[in-house]
Amino acid sequence: YSVIDQGYAYLALLLNNKADFILEYNENLNETLKKDTIDWSQSKVIFISPLFTTYQKQSINFKDLPIELWEIRKYNNNSISYTKLQTSGASESIKTISNANKKNDIVGNEIQTYTEDDHLSKGSEEILELYDKYKNAILNLGDVDVQPKKKYIAFINSTNFVDIQIQKKSLKFHINLKINELNDSQNIARDVSEIGHFGNGDYEIQTDNDDNFDYILSLIKQSYKKN
Repeated sequence: YSVIDQGYAYLALLLNNKADFILEYNENLNETLKKDTIDWSQSKVIFISPLFTTYQKQSINFKDLPIELWEIRKYNNNSISYTKLQTSGASESIKTISNANKKNDIVGNEIQTYTEDDHLSKGSEEILELYDKYKNAILNLGDVDVQPKKKYIAFINSTNFVDIQIQKKSLKFHINLKINELNDSQNIARDVSEIGHFGNGDYEIQTDNDDNFDYILSLIKQSYKKN
């Protein structure tokens, strides 16, 4: 059964029954979440299976498909591993073929999947060069996944350890550590624990040059190790 058809059917079910999903959430977690506090445009479906066919793997090769495939393995010592299947640098949009189905229209009109290019279009040439330098250094830390979100680009190991916002004349880093967890001897990180901000964590750093490149990278490494 096509993972795209099945995934879009699930997303259409969600988007057409938001109140029911909120009620289910509130009853199970004993919370009072409101329907309007959810960013439904960032909804996605994650399929988890011991294996996927070649055709299923190829079917997700779109840059903006709100569907992920994860393969799961259980070992003799009862440890479990999850591996996200990556697309092969796709540049085509799912929207070019998704209008043939009514439920796809429902999803396509409401779901917005962001790509790295969406964020790169915001920065100047100098800032994009600076981002590329930081990105390569962060990827060299180890097993790091890059996931573009609505407001930032997330760098993830087991969870987000740093989020980067690309602005026209600067980069803004959100380091995912709680207050007093970051060893910042130069005191360049701003405390944003009490104010609204888009990224994860209580620390924010903004820069428009590479003067403090090694030092900022050392702060990011602290979050990488902690998370």
